[in-house]
Amino acid sequence: MSEEPVKVVVAMDFSDDIMEQLRAVSPRLHIERHFPKVPDSAWADAEIIYTVRDLPEPEHAPRLRWIQTHTSGINHLLDRPIMQAEDVDVTTTSGIHAVPIAEYCIGMMLAFALRLPLFQRYQAKAEWPEGGSIYTQTLRGQTLGIVGYGSIGRELARIADHMGMIVVATKRDLMQLSVGDEYVEAGLGDETGDIPTRLYPPEALASMVKVCDFVVLTLPLTPATHHIVNEDIFNAMKKTAVIINISRGGVIDEAALISALAAEKIAGAGLDVFETEPLPPTSPLWEMENVIITPHIAGNNIHNHERAAALFAENLQRYLENRPLLNRYDRTRGY
Repeated sequence: MSEEPVKVVVAMDFSDDIMEQLRAVSPRLHIERHFPKVPDSAWADAEIIYTVRDLPEPEHAPRLRWIQTHTSGINHLLDRPIMQAEDVDVTTTSGIHAVPIAEYCIGMMLAFALRLPLFQRYQAKAEWPEGGSIYTQTLRGQTLGIVGYGSIGRELARIADHMGMIVVATKRDLMQLSVGDEYVEAGLGDETGDIPTRLYPPEALASMVKVCDFVVLTLPLTPATHHIVNEDIFNAMKKTAVIINISRGGVIDEAALISALAAEKIAGAGLDVFETEPLPPTSPLWEMENVIITPHIAGNNIHNHERAAALFAENLQRYLENRPLLNRYDRTRGY
């Protein structure tokens, strides 16, 4: 194994403690932190880059071999020329958001099951409901459909299974049930893919949603998944079902969603992502009583930097040992 030094540019506001943890991986690593802007001179001999969005032009980084992004989705980077270089690996932080986003989804399901939006409206008016009791539901015994069985979907399945929910899911490759070279925190998720009582191919989504009380979207946005949830899917869903989207706004046909909610074809929606962000104030979604809106914060967590750095440290070690990197972006799949 070569003992040549490896220059790493970190275009991220990592703390001094995190930077020391990264440098401790190997004395071969020469790690520089530049934030919020990387000077052009720093790219010249960089072999590895850690970044949110700051990237060099290909001619400015001739030694670059690997880009580690700070996000799990990289749609915002795909138009950059350096991302198309076949000799440059790209990896994501997929997996580090599994815990906060899975818990967010559980919170959304509980909010609808316990009818919290209704009670908030009463509270805002300082009114006690009249005319008898208002009944709530439990999640136990209800069917959760997870669209896209990656790290977030698997952790959500693990929690839901422990809560007594029935779990079904769609998965692109039904022949590959294990997690493969994806990052998973120890003790989390469904490593072998055994929790769902049934797995569906993406083209059978309409069949799956017919049996679901909650449908949670955790799949990446690609040309194949754009508007994968459309009028046909809403028509197939139960009228009592709730849809929750924490992936990307473009996986839902938003006009079809608004129509389905207005016509009470479905019972509600918990939405963290939208086709246009920020969600325009003119959107009918703001005024709908059966919708809960959050501003793309499902994955925001005070420990994200530490989780991301742990993944990066693991990948740095793999890089130095010439082992496969975790969370490699596949240009043919689009994620």
